[in-house]
Amino acid sequence: MSEFDSRGGAAGRDHHRCHRVLRSLRRRGGTLERGHWCNCGQSCGSVAPTGGTLWDAGKVHAGPRPDHLVGLDFPLMALGMQADGTLQVPAGGFPAGWYTGVPTPGHLGPAIIAGHVDMKGPGVFYTLHNVVLGDQITVTRTDGSRPVFRVTGVEQLGKNKFPTNPVYGNFDHAGLRLITCGGSFNSATGRYQDNLVVFADLLTVPQ
Repeated sequence: MSEFDSRGGAAGRDHHRCHRVLRSLRRRGGTLERGHWCNCGQSCGSVAPTGGTLWDAGKVHAGPRPDHLVGLDFPLMALGMQADGTLQVPAGGFPAGWYTGVPTPGHLGPAIIAGHVDMKGPGVFYTLHNVVLGDQITVTRTDGSRPVFRVTGVEQLGKNKFPTNPVYGNFDHAGLRLITCGGSFNSATGRYQDNLVVFADLLTVPQ
């Protein structure tokens, strides 16, 4: 079992520093076609909810905000929902961002963190496809607490088949979803064909 944690490795935008930051992720190989860097901004981001049973915004816990994914030495940014109902994505390859319309990681409901697989070079989730069942993901929060999650599933689906309910829907425990792009890169549209979603459940209660 591995952990999404580089124990303080340096972070950066270039290829070599990106790999040092994410070196604790095991290579499964072949799920992303790398080498075709995306230059298209938001089209490489996450798919937004388009219907189904979404998390009730009135249930969002007002506790400490997520600050970092352990192993990435730059803070998470806040992401909102755009006017067309799509999830806002980071403007660049770094950093990742937490969707503020759902609970903070460690509280009841679906905490969601999204980031680019690449953008003119490797992005923050360039090797997210290496995550496997049982891996652990640690999030630090602004009060210093560190909820730990265990990966329960990894799914790669076409953007028109995004699992809206399992990602954004109501459920009775604290969960985490990491979202990026995956699959084949369409050079004509400048977009990846799929989304990659890592599902995880709270393993240890934040102190």
